[in-house]
Amino acid sequence: MATGVKPRVKVPKTAAAGEKITIKTLISHKMESGQRKDSDGNVIPRSIINRFTCEFNGQSVIDVTLEPAISTNPYLEFEATVPEAGDFKFTWYDDDGSVYDETKSIAIG
Repeated sequence: MATGVKPRVKVPKTAAAGEKITIKTLISHKMESGQRKDSDGNVIPRSIINRFTCEFNGQSVIDVTLEPAISTNPYLEFEATVPEAGDFKFTWYDDDGSVYDETKSIAIG
């Protein structure tokens, strides 16, 4: 598991039913490519976030495959239509098998 990994998500607290909202996500992650060496000449193992998903009340909103060229601390911004009150579940998958997730609720107002 990579150290210092912290997911951050910005979702409005309320929206009108059927409203399109903007969601912003960022995960603090060093994104090691597996091509660099440490000071002793040993290859530093690859460790990147290779997939990101978002679900709303169990329904898929977005499912993205991230490639090795993705930047450190990947930032994703996307839009979603909110049909009802509920929970967004965000999940990031790491090469080393680690899974990081965050949940944010939204109310209809």
